[in-house]
Amino acid sequence: MTGIAAPLDAPGRSTPDRAVLAAFTGTGTLLRFNLRRDRVRLPGWLLALTLGTLATAAEYTSLYSTPEQRAAAVRSMDSPAALAMTGPRHYLSDYTAGAMLGHQMLGFMAVLVGLMSVLIVTRHTRDEEETGRAELVRSTAVGHHAHLASALAVAAVANLGLALLLALGLTATGIDGIGAGGALLYGLAHAAIGLVFAGVAAITAQLTAHSRGASGLALAAIGVAYVLRASGDVGNDALSWLSPIGWIQRTYVFVDDRWWPLALCFLLAAATASYGFVLSTRRDVGAGLRPARLGRRTASDALTRPFGFALRLHRATLLGFAAGLCLMGVTYGSILGEAADMVESVEQLQEALKGIGGATVAESFASMVMVVVAVVAAVYVVMAALRPRAEENAGRAEPLLATGLSRDRWLGSHIAVALAGGTALLVLAGLGFGVSGAASAGDGSLVLELTLAAAAYAPALWVTVGVAVLLFGWFPRAGAAAWIVPVYAFLAGYLGPILQLPGWTKNLSPFGHVPQLPAAGMNWTPLLALTAVAAGLILLGLTGFRRRDLDTK
Repeated sequence: MTGIAAPLDAPGRSTPDRAVLAAFTGTGTLLRFNLRRDRVRLPGWLLALTLGTLATAAEYTSLYSTPEQRAAAVRSMDSPAALAMTGPRHYLSDYTAGAMLGHQMLGFMAVLVGLMSVLIVTRHTRDEEETGRAELVRSTAVGHHAHLASALAVAAVANLGLALLLALGLTATGIDGIGAGGALLYGLAHAAIGLVFAGVAAITAQLTAHSRGASGLALAAIGVAYVLRASGDVGNDALSWLSPIGWIQRTYVFVDDRWWPLALCFLLAAATASYGFVLSTRRDVGAGLRPARLGRRTASDALTRPFGFALRLHRATLLGFAAGLCLMGVTYGSILGEAADMVESVEQLQEALKGIGGATVAESFASMVMVVVAVVAAVYVVMAALRPRAEENAGRAEPLLATGLSRDRWLGSHIAVALAGGTALLVLAGLGFGVSGAASAGDGSLVLELTLAAAAYAPALWVTVGVAVLLFGWFPRAGAAAWIVPVYAFLAGYLGPILQLPGWTKNLSPFGHVPQLPAAGMNWTPLLALTAVAAGLILLGLTGFRRRDLDTK
């Protein structure tokens, strides 16, 4: 304690200065510790985002290698539905490979970078408080603001590292239309939007006492920013200026290379982060500013049963994914009628759609989109199936299992929510896709067809749940490996046909065995086989959980 206090009491330093410095004591130590904890997560995020961008840039050069192909791409993108999914029309004025990257990828990447930043901040702030580790650390010589400051510093390191990798990687490609200045601007645009949403997470972490609630509020802010951007790009441009995603897109990178919109992002990031520090002084450790609602005097009948209690724990996540998937379905459906024009000049996409089959381009396009919908639903079921691991780690499972509640009923309730919730998400997304697609294509039969096409992926989701349950039951510390299933499904099922990967790569994924309705005919055999595999995996996982000890921290 003496070694820390001496500099703060140095002559000439005022009392307010000493108080400010004391509040940040230990930030550097926590920063190094947090970076060590994230030594696998952060490189994984950065490599995935960088390699995905570089692969996309390379793909643009091959897809649109001639002026005629780029002109056709401009025509296909110059529609309200396409602009809502990409960005402002000004990029189309000089549609080089770089302009395509800025137009089609900045908005999409902003969501992913925002997600990374939100998870970093909530993991190192609210999650630390929720598990009680923050209180233990603060009992030592650690200042009040050290946890939040170190979390924001980790987010800054991650975002600036991503900016550097993108700038160097894009410059090294030597693609026409992508210069060093534009590549640096493109990278810094990602860092700027990441810091904005890190600041937003710094605020939401003060509002609620739970990490999932803090993450959910911050992710909702990302969704609002994306919707404002999309609405502004289609209609009133003023709406886009209300969104930080709209700001980075209006750098018009690789077209005009305007730097000043980034200043707006950095100012907003500084303001939100500062406000997060202010709010943190108005609450106790482990508490949130938003008061907890008064509950009933007695629990409802549903909460006294394992399934009802599990559903209550999963409710917020399930509702969030339901809203997101419904919006995704409606968005993709709105361009279904223009699918033929959009892929007219893209040879690789045409070949991929021909491989899928279908009487029309719209049917083939819908079948390809269903893979994306199913993968997003798979993200939810992995989260839901691994929720028992979080309950076990936090010590909340042990007191429940000390009662008359059996292990099978406790774990089975979470499995049931994952199975039923994932299936419901598919049906909801398919219904939104069908209703919007029917309006776009003028074919009412698409409502039922696309709803059933989405529901056909339910057995593949169940296999994904089975993999997560198997890992949780036998190898709980390796549960994160279940994320390989949706990631690989996206790479092999969606990008595989476009990149012309070998057919056997698709067969390694449970999603690769689902009939690609409505382009293909219905085949019940693989669906029944997937259902049997899912049941076997779940039973094996339950067996393993019954045989092992609880792993609490």
